[in-house]
Amino acid sequence: MHIRKNSARLRDQERARLIWLLTTDKAVTSTLLGKLTLAEQYDVGTLADDIAEVGALVAHLPPPDLADTLEALPSEERHALWRLVQDHERGQVLLEASENVWDDLIDEMSDKAILDALQTLDIDDRIYLVQHLPRNLTGRLLASLPAGERARVRQVMNYEKNSVGAIMEFGVVTIRSDVTLAAVQRYLRQLGNMPQNTDKLFVTSRDKTLLGELTLQTILVNGGQIRVSEVMEADPMTFSPEDDAEKAARTFERDNLISAPVVDAAGKLMGRITIDEIVDVVYEETGNDMRAMGGLSAEEDVYAPVRRAVKSRWAWLAINLCTAFIASRVIDGFEQTISQLVALASLMPIVAGIGGNTGNQTITMIVRALALQQIQPGNFSFLILREMGVALINGLVWGGIMGGITWWLYDDMALGGVMTLAMVLNLLVAAIMGVIIPMVMTRLGRDPAVGSSVMITAITDTGGFFIFLGLATIFLL
Repeated sequence: MHIRKNSARLRDQERARLIWLLTTDKAVTSTLLGKLTLAEQYDVGTLADDIAEVGALVAHLPPPDLADTLEALPSEERHALWRLVQDHERGQVLLEASENVWDDLIDEMSDKAILDALQTLDIDDRIYLVQHLPRNLTGRLLASLPAGERARVRQVMNYEKNSVGAIMEFGVVTIRSDVTLAAVQRYLRQLGNMPQNTDKLFVTSRDKTLLGELTLQTILVNGGQIRVSEVMEADPMTFSPEDDAEKAARTFERDNLISAPVVDAAGKLMGRITIDEIVDVVYEETGNDMRAMGGLSAEEDVYAPVRRAVKSRWAWLAINLCTAFIASRVIDGFEQTISQLVALASLMPIVAGIGGNTGNQTITMIVRALALQQIQPGNFSFLILREMGVALINGLVWGGIMGGITWWLYDDMALGGVMTLAMVLNLLVAAIMGVIIPMVMTRLGRDPAVGSSVMITAITDTGGFFIFLGLATIFLL
């Protein structure tokens, strides 16, 4: 089958080939980094062909694919690839890459090289990247900008990282309400090009107060003699620069927006946010939430140095160790029970494991609902009762099955009954805590995803052991 020159499949194949060449042949990486030893110079001809192929792939792949490739490589191979990226493309590649890649690459670059890479970007992209630069470079970059652009950068840097103001673009097309659509068309032709993701123009007064918006579709399908004020949307969806970016993303999804204006408290147009920035916000928040639920920091990188990975994980591991120690003390408290009925030792992990799985399922659902603002204070009782109902049914079904298996294996009906009851009770505990933990963390102003998986596992392990061994002590001894 013929594959088009710029097809998605071909780009995926080229990206995979580039990663394979850099990760499977250390001689290629060593050569690019200037570290090739005599022992590695085994076949100059083959090595030269591989390096030529790597160079050709880098030259052909667009910046977004190069950024993805950098994220898929260990540090040494990442630096080798970076040396092949053309100077005029480096800024765009940095823009598309993650913060972990920036930190790794910027460490090796000189201040001049970083500033040169940023010079190829437009002002909005430079504003985005400057927020992640070392402080000494921020001042130098600001000094190189015209006064107007310098003021814009300072303005954005005053906003919180996760706010609309921090991701807004200043590149907007504005028009007046009293002109005709024909005049608007002439104006657009004079501009020659428009900012990316432009699906609408913003209608403003002379003092930049936002009056409405005019879609490109409206301009195309209506007669040129019609005035803008007659067909514009006079009450558009707007955002404040202080608005939370994640909440803005939910509005974009709900209203199917491509772009939207950002206005200040007086209603004056400041800039806009587009679907491009929103996708980045959603992607970043999704990744952060996944890491946070497992007790990992937002900066965790699969190819980060061992030292940095250890530093980012130790806190939750310490908490997990403490909770595991508590669980072991619970088991130790039933030492006499276990010594008299050894079968309990092999059955305990089943009760704890099924409870942890149920708790994680509940927490995942609740955290997602909280993120989408689907949960209100009045829903709390309903959610508790619903999850308890689900846990009760699952506990009776799977607990009954496991109780029957236990009865069959150990020829002890009472032990099977204890197994069933322990699973039912631990699933109920897991369901209740799976709702309570994220809700309480939200009430305290904390991210409900952070470490919730670690906490629910600790509770279901300790609770499961206590419930199972306690029931065994009461009914079997």
